[in-house]
Amino acid sequence: MVKIGKLELGEFPLLLAPMEDVSDPPFRAVCKQNGADLMYTEFISSEGLIRDAAKSVQKLDIFDYERPIGIQIFGNEIESMREAAAIAKEAGPDILDINYGCPVHKVACKGAGAGILLDIEKMVSMTAEIVKAVNIPVTVKTRLGWSQDTIRIVEVAERLQDVGIQAISIHARTRQQMYKGEADWSYLNLVKENPRLHIPVFGNGDIDSPEKAAEYKAKYHVDGMMIGRASIGYPWIFNEIKHYLLTGEKLPGPDLEERIAIAKKHLDFSVEWKGEKLGILEMRRHYTNYFRGMPNFKPFRTEMVTAETYEQVCEILDQVAHIYADYEF
Repeated sequence: MVKIGKLELGEFPLLLAPMEDVSDPPFRAVCKQNGADLMYTEFISSEGLIRDAAKSVQKLDIFDYERPIGIQIFGNEIESMREAAAIAKEAGPDILDINYGCPVHKVACKGAGAGILLDIEKMVSMTAEIVKAVNIPVTVKTRLGWSQDTIRIVEVAERLQDVGIQAISIHARTRQQMYKGEADWSYLNLVKENPRLHIPVFGNGDIDSPEKAAEYKAKYHVDGMMIGRASIGYPWIFNEIKHYLLTGEKLPGPDLEERIAIAKKHLDFSVEWKGEKLGILEMRRHYTNYFRGMPNFKPFRTEMVTAETYEQVCEILDQVAHIYADYEF
């Protein structure tokens, strides 16, 4: 049984990665329905929380059906991060996560996210202060290092454990790689082989099929996996991986009827949470992903991303169901 503090997550938990503009409550709802064991919010700016910025505060919204749920924060100032941790804790998450992995320029080049990998001492000090500031489990998501020649992930994981984190998720790329090239999970194996490390280690990067999940589980001995981009438009991946690990057999993928049902459910959550106008607007990034691979789909996508009412979107989805009734994925 994998545990984060007293939180029991099962034998090999699958986590939904925190993704900016993706892993909001509506998306988390469909991932939870399809087997995600632990989910995180989008990453939230510590400075935004302290300033009570509306966008940052809205990201604190969590719901009981999502549990266990973690709130993830990022920033480059220790005192601000400590204050933000205390604010986030009041929202009632099960876990507080620290983002030491975001590679995008506007975050990393200000010393936040993966940028802190250039200053391990500050990383350790910041983590220690955050652990002291809250009475819930603190976890970390990070990368192997800033660049190939600055990888110190075995040392980093141990030192963060020693100041109180209770699990670590590692994206097996450096910051310089961004999302390019192949993730190198051999470093995760080195972390797991460290006899002084006893917290769970979750692997992240390139897990896009049940077969790869099974291969990497056997090869690199991680305690669980964090799924990011592969879940966008395909929340079924969590249950598909679980089934394959348990039986060695692949579940049949979702047919068109199921894809439309989940797209509608996602839309319903989005409209309920954000209101019709914003809910429809923010769903637009997801439609193509739910119907990826379907031939001659561009006209329907265009209609979906220009539709302005809930009824219009549902009508388009009904048209897709009718016209592609015989299509097999």
